[in-house]
Amino acid sequence: MTSDSSQKVLMAKIGAAHGIRGEVRVKPFGDDPLSFANYGVLTSKDGATSFEVEKARVQKTVVVTKFRNVNDRNRAEELNGVELYIDRDQLPEPEEDEFYYSDLNGLAVVDQNGNILGKIVAVQDFGAGDLLEIRPKRGRTFYIPFTRDFVPDISLSEGLVTAQLPDDYFSEDSSGSSDGDSPDR
Repeated sequence: MTSDSSQKVLMAKIGAAHGIRGEVRVKPFGDDPLSFANYGVLTSKDGATSFEVEKARVQKTVVVTKFRNVNDRNRAEELNGVELYIDRDQLPEPEEDEFYYSDLNGLAVVDQNGNILGKIVAVQDFGAGDLLEIRPKRGRTFYIPFTRDFVPDISLSEGLVTAQLPDDYFSEDSSGSSDGDSPDR
């Protein structure tokens, strides 16, 4: 088994201990909160530690999980913050117009005119829907909504994402005052 982290997919992250019998709170990543329990053995990012789910149940925004050989609160507390991965080849192929977030990281983003905007460094969700975090060659990262309107074309084979941005998308003039370069509103 390889420990090449580029071929691993983050499925969940272990949080605080839950109770005294070795259960932990797990924050899953994905549409189905229990899906991380369906892939057999999970590993740490480096592959050095493995975890096997004995049981898992959804409780509010986390999944209370019991891992094999974690039988008391002290051991459960030691796991806080551990990220759980599976090998990429364990995942089914996504349907058309579906993507694994890990496949999007590192793709170049161009605007509708072919100008390079930067590279995708993460897919974020702050509660209002998925956002692509893009790092330009210079300056701070920025976000664009991960919707068909803003991202009409994704080519994994070419490593390219096309973004359709409104003309004023990068305008920083939110105060309503004109600096001479932008039209009055």
